[in-house]
Amino acid sequence: MNFTKDDVEMVEDQSLGTDNTCLKTDLKAQAKIATEKELRMSLSEALRRYPKAIGWSILLSTAVVMEGYDLLLITSFLAFLPWTTKYGQRQPDGSYQLSAAWQAGLYNGAAVGEILGLFVAGYLAERIGYRKIMLIALSIITAFIFIPFFAPNIITLQIGCILMGIPWGVFQTVPTTYAAEICPVALRAYLTTYVNLCWVMGQLLASGILRACLTRQGEWAYRIPYALQWMWPMPIIVGVLFAPESPWWLVRKGREAEAKAVIQRLALQDPDDIESADNTVAMMIHTNEIEKEMSSGTSYFDCFKGTDLRRTEISCVTWAIQNLCGSAFMNNSTYFFIQAGINPTNSFNFSMGQYAIGFIGTVLSWFLLSHFGRRRLYVVGLTILAALLYIIGFTGIAPNSNKGAQWASGSMLLVFALIYNLTVGPVCYSIVSEISSLRLRAKTIVLARIVYNVFSIVNGVITPYMLNPTAWNWKAKTGFFWAGSCTLCLVWSFFRLPESKGRTFAELDALFDQKIKARKFATTHIDLFSDEPIIAEDP
Repeated sequence: MNFTKDDVEMVEDQSLGTDNTCLKTDLKAQAKIATEKELRMSLSEALRRYPKAIGWSILLSTAVVMEGYDLLLITSFLAFLPWTTKYGQRQPDGSYQLSAAWQAGLYNGAAVGEILGLFVAGYLAERIGYRKIMLIALSIITAFIFIPFFAPNIITLQIGCILMGIPWGVFQTVPTTYAAEICPVALRAYLTTYVNLCWVMGQLLASGILRACLTRQGEWAYRIPYALQWMWPMPIIVGVLFAPESPWWLVRKGREAEAKAVIQRLALQDPDDIESADNTVAMMIHTNEIEKEMSSGTSYFDCFKGTDLRRTEISCVTWAIQNLCGSAFMNNSTYFFIQAGINPTNSFNFSMGQYAIGFIGTVLSWFLLSHFGRRRLYVVGLTILAALLYIIGFTGIAPNSNKGAQWASGSMLLVFALIYNLTVGPVCYSIVSEISSLRLRAKTIVLARIVYNVFSIVNGVITPYMLNPTAWNWKAKTGFFWAGSCTLCLVWSFFRLPESKGRTFAELDALFDQKIKARKFATTHIDLFSDEPIIAEDP
């Protein structure tokens, strides 16, 4: 029998098609094994197998300590006499105050710089990787610290805040994304919420240093806190130089062999499971292919198309809630305490207590996350925060001579700090890092953090006017305003915030693709490896 050239090509095409089908079948089988293994993995097993992944995640997240430290300096210096004497204006009573406009300008200048840094992070992180963008940001901030340290006037200080905000924008997103992508499901909540702990550690450190410098006189009283910012970048740079790249990022770039090498490096290999790394890479490829079928694009515009629009909404509003639930009280706590009538020494003591409580709250949240999930903690947390804000507001109705009301408002703010860092503060990082799709994760997190910073700017404008005695002078009655805002956040969270606890990224893709209601996420079962994903709700 004679075969024509067309016959041969047809047979070759059929053979190639059969081979591709077999490859896809093998890939799906490997992905299923890896997915089932990851879902079965307990916390103790994950801690035992992934100590190196935990270490690298902690290293990159430590950069956030810098941001928490630096941003607290901006607000706490408003209550720091040597600093206000240098940069403030003398008042008729002989004290020094920075005008409400300049208070807003300094804080908002940093927020504007962060927005610029976020756009840079979203653009470059997906192109050059997380390690390189972190190295660039750490190098830049080392140089920018010189500006506030030597600032001769408030304008130079403003420029320094804007420029330092650019690398802070990188620190706001890259460590969270990196933590979500280098660890298994069992560790994801802990390592992403650790970012919030880094914030609190930075704030606690800054508060303690300012308290120690409170008795100093002259320019070194505020230059020492500025100078201590240089202790962070270089050790982190050295660590990041040796850190592995995200295996998910490598898979998205088609570098599967490198992704496998990273996975083998991150985990302690089980000698009885030599195919574990291959299966994990297969799971990553399978998830990436699923998302390609759902949405072909990876631009910022794609974050607002199809099911990604809902995911972007959840990420953005969840992070915005951190600014809308009354946290401005905590960020300006030292200044708030002084305006409430508490002396400077006790005000700084209160602030140190607040951030120490925040540290404890974040650690305790790790235990609650494993039992109650993200959604329940968020909703319950907002409920309690709203109640506390109403109480703070009512203490503001009492006359200024009522010392009991002053101490009551301060005490309620400490309880607020505990509940916030037990629920909304850390849980937000876990939600945002999990809800976004794999291919749009970096950009979705950037957009969410930009929304956060926009509301941070709003807070930075209105909060000084609320608290400043030369402006609105609401003092503790500001609690009523934030109580109303927090209540609206609670309503949104109840109806729109889904539960992501214990879900792989592929499972979350399927839940969003099938438009499952937020309140049904936790009770819906999924089989990703049938010909069509099977989704069924618990009876």
